[in-house]
Amino acid sequence: MRVALFLTCVNDTLYPDTGRAVVKLLTRLGVEVDFPAAQTCCGQAHYNTGYRHEAEPLARHFSDVFGPGIGSGEYDAIITPSGSCAAMVRELYPRMGERARAEGRGDGLATTLAPVVPKTYELTEFLVDVLKVTDVGAYYPHKVTYHPTCHGLRSLGLGDRPTRLLRTVKGLELVELPGAQECCGFGGTFAVKNSDVSAAMGADKVRNAESTGADVLCAADNSCLMHIGGTMSRLHTALRPVHIAEILASTEEEPLA
Repeated sequence: MRVALFLTCVNDTLYPDTGRAVVKLLTRLGVEVDFPAAQTCCGQAHYNTGYRHEAEPLARHFSDVFGPGIGSGEYDAIITPSGSCAAMVRELYPRMGERARAEGRGDGLATTLAPVVPKTYELTEFLVDVLKVTDVGAYYPHKVTYHPTCHGLRSLGLGDRPTRLLRTVKGLELVELPGAQECCGFGGTFAVKNSDVSAAMGADKVRNAESTGADVLCAADNSCLMHIGGTMSRLHTALRPVHIAEILASTEEEPLA
């Protein structure tokens, strides 16, 4: 199987180790991973802030880079370590096409975006649903609690896929997070426009995580982990935020610190 890695803006800029972890993990599982260098933002930030027409060129570019007929050939799947960006492609790209049609601009956008929508997967759903694995041979000797981010929980419906993967990791003790389904308060520009509310929600999330006695708070979105991690540092907690890809990529031979 040959897949393309869609790393996302946040990971490319701030968390490149997550991308390396995805490549390491998938390669270990026998998947050929390509990284199309022309990839850019999927347009989520623009779309969610109300600049919906401005998001369209970015969506078209995404389809140009990851869609069929590109120089390197067609990919079996497009994998991203971000529930929010996967949800942008799967849930909102079709809406963009429908809106363009409703505005009398024809079917061109919908036709352009259609090939990439069903092939785009968040990492954990690709592992469980497509590769049909839950034990990826990982080793991570820490006490971990899992935060299901809003897009993964509500838009993608990831359900227990991430926790099923975590439960098979050798040495890992998974503990339940109180109020797990409550938002961490990031929400992209919400954290800027409603900073006081965002900070309070982040503090609630960190206090709940601390109550578990875990060493690590894990999630499938580094944007949320960035917000939670900043709150952790301000509250001077010993907890660490870690992306699930880095846990699943860790082995006894190459342990993650």
